[in-house]
Amino acid sequence: MATVRELLRSGDDLPGDSARRDAEILLCHSLGQSRSWLYTWPEREVTAPQVDHFQRLLAQRRDGRPVAYLVGQREFWSLPLQVNHHTLIPRPETETLVSWALELALPAEALVVDLGTGSGAIALALASERPGWQVTGLDASEDALAVARTNAAKLGLQRVVFASSDWYRGVDGQRFHLLVANPPYVDPIDPHLEQGDVRFEPRSALVAGQAGLADLAQLVSGAPAHLHAGGWLLLEHGFSQGEAVRAMLRQAGFEEIETRSDLAGMERISGGRLHVE
Repeated sequence: MATVRELLRSGDDLPGDSARRDAEILLCHSLGQSRSWLYTWPEREVTAPQVDHFQRLLAQRRDGRPVAYLVGQREFWSLPLQVNHHTLIPRPETETLVSWALELALPAEALVVDLGTGSGAIALALASERPGWQVTGLDASEDALAVARTNAAKLGLQRVVFASSDWYRGVDGQRFHLLVANPPYVDPIDPHLEQGDVRFEPRSALVAGQAGLADLAQLVSGAPAHLHAGGWLLLEHGFSQGEAVRAMLRQAGFEEIETRSDLAGMERISGGRLHVE
């Protein structure tokens, strides 16, 4: 029988720059234990069925399948979120958007919409920090909405409403204090689409026309009709798209336009405040 230490070492050949961490996550999932347990009991022998399960996960990871999909979960804003192949995998850079949104001086019962909510990551992070906000998550994918609703229920955040909508179509005639989105913004010819985890993520949530700017442009142009005067729009985008998004925001009548960088120092989130007459 193999020990915990031996099994962890068997994952040293996993792809990427976090092989040991990935092996730890997969072994924890196979054993139903925490990472601290692994290092408390490195000589503990593991049952044959658990070894087989772990080895199957390692094989899938060697084929490139994302760890988050293998274990069905990814942490975002300290919230454990269910994910699957119908949703993007929440990433740390998106937490920059959440941080910015929480800085805004919005009404105590602000109306907030997360467009293209996917797993519900942004909507649920905001709701967890601002119980008074009325947060809605919209998505065109019913499969993604099912994941978001499951996450809300598990986190006890059922007050967040999730609804089907192709961008603004489902909220015609309504206005909000804050609109946020992590839309598709990858150029269809970007070679990174054939590398790493994104190969397994839903292409419709990644790729946009016009060199990745089409959905960003649609969100910016439609925002004024769905914001109260002085309302905010915050958008995640590619590291080279900040200048283009800022120009869109200026043209649409936004002020206090700014771009925030992610932890890697890349321009990642742009936003502004709708002009007040």
